[in-house]
Amino acid sequence: MKRIEALKAIVDTTPDVPVVATCAATSRELAAVEDRDNHLYLLDAMGLAISVGTGIAQAINNTPVPRAVVIEGDGSLLMNPGSAITAGYLAPENLVIVLLDNGVYASTASIPTQAVTIDLGRFAESVDLKVLRARTPEELTLALKQTLTEPGPWFIHTRTEPGNEPGTPLLLIDPVVHGHRFQNWLTTRLNEAS
Repeated sequence: MKRIEALKAIVDTTPDVPVVATCAATSRELAAVEDRDNHLYLLDAMGLAISVGTGIAQAINNTPVPRAVVIEGDGSLLMNPGSAITAGYLAPENLVIVLLDNGVYASTASIPTQAVTIDLGRFAESVDLKVLRARTPEELTLALKQTLTEPGPWFIHTRTEPGNEPGTPLLLIDPVVHGHRFQNWLTTRLNEAS
């Protein structure tokens, strides 16, 4: 499956939960699929998506906002594997990590990552994350539906093809304005639910 197909499946199943997206091409492609207020694009923060998502999951625990979803790449996870270790240690039941594993650093000329030979799903299992695997958009949709209703923390290891979607526009958004937009969306959802 292409990354853009995986992102469409994620967008279709996460209209009402916070979604934290890793930097570069993943954020650009997610915004191209659909730019929503519940999307937090980490434009220049490689390796931090799981950390941010874990914090959001803890902040919304015991609120009517049911889940925090993280879209991470293999290269970004390998840059900061401690984020997954911390997520497993803290074990927020409302955290869903979707790893889009294409085996390369997509934004830097497709240089191979260690995920070419290391099974990052097995790594996630070793740090006490509940692992599901997806190789098609349909499998990803089913996995997401399960993780959005059953306690986690979840890690959906999703294999994708290398390469970026051609013609995807740059995401020229002011990070401060964007962060404020996401904060307003989340605050409003929490206040509406109270």
